[in-house]
Amino acid sequence: MAEKVSKGLIVLARESRGFSQLEVSNRVGMSQQNMGKIESGDIGIKDETLGQIAEITNYPISFFRQENEVYPEHLVYRRRDKVSAGLLTPINARVNIIRFHVEHLLKVLPVSKPELPLFEVSEKNTPQAIAQKVRKTWQINTPVIPNVVKLLEDNGIAIACFDFGTERVDSRCIITDAKYPVIIFNKTLLGDRQRFSLAYQLGHLLMHTAFKVDWERDIAHEANLFAAEFLMPENEIRKDFEAGITLPLLAHLKTKWKASMISLLYRADDLGFLTPNQKRYLIQQFNEQKLRRREPVELDIDIERPELIRRWISEVKSKQKLDTNGIAALLHLHTDEFIEIYG
Repeated sequence: MAEKVSKGLIVLARESRGFSQLEVSNRVGMSQQNMGKIESGDIGIKDETLGQIAEITNYPISFFRQENEVYPEHLVYRRRDKVSAGLLTPINARVNIIRFHVEHLLKVLPVSKPELPLFEVSEKNTPQAIAQKVRKTWQINTPVIPNVVKLLEDNGIAIACFDFGTERVDSRCIITDAKYPVIIFNKTLLGDRQRFSLAYQLGHLLMHTAFKVDWERDIAHEANLFAAEFLMPENEIRKDFEAGITLPLLAHLKTKWKASMISLLYRADDLGFLTPNQKRYLIQQFNEQKLRRREPVELDIDIERPELIRRWISEVKSKQKLDTNGIAALLHLHTDEFIEIYG
């Protein structure tokens, strides 16, 4: 007997593993046309076929019987220009799956959505001004934020990570059905890029998710402006640039501000400390010394580790008296993958 599975979950499972519809249909011995009908919910699927798909995609059968709605891709990635759909599709699928996990956990725990300080961008209320207001609202009294992950988690933003399989995409933010904010970052990021990427996604959450945004607005640029001011406030960092910008100075300031040398260079330029010729010369030095690709290892900033979702998992395990296999089953994962993501 054929049954219908929740719409979109077969697509989600195969896309999260990087499989095309044709690849999966060939492996289960079915026409691509019929596979398309199953994925769209037009026809049911036999238990045997569902079992094959579960085995191919390495998800338990329960994964396909969830009642979760898959969110489409929207413009909240931090990425380099011209990233192919082939790279973004599996990332988007896995981001949706982590959203499912957060939703499952928060159905068990009495956690309310955080009251984030939302601000709409306007001519007077610039991203930089909003960053200053957020620092004041959250009572950030030090120029350098010691730990961005802890700050965001302390203010109720869930953070997760996995290997995106590419260096061209840094992070993504998403909102759950219950309006809970989640940021997911690329596990391969170095510490300085991780911090900036988290601040960038915070800008999206606070400035763009609750307001209507005109299509011609460059929200990526707005998020960059927010992140730069949030992590390197102008009234504090200006004095560090007054003696002139050199590579040794940028290296020294990296350890102070926990920001990359290249982001510090761009910050100095944005604040008017570089002429076009000086900027061109410094970027040439970055390229000649191959610093654009990899800054000196001895200057690496520590990676910041998310804890909030792990803490929720521990609370759910305790509340429902679950072992590791049980909590993995609750999240519709095999135990080995659960350990890989959250262990």
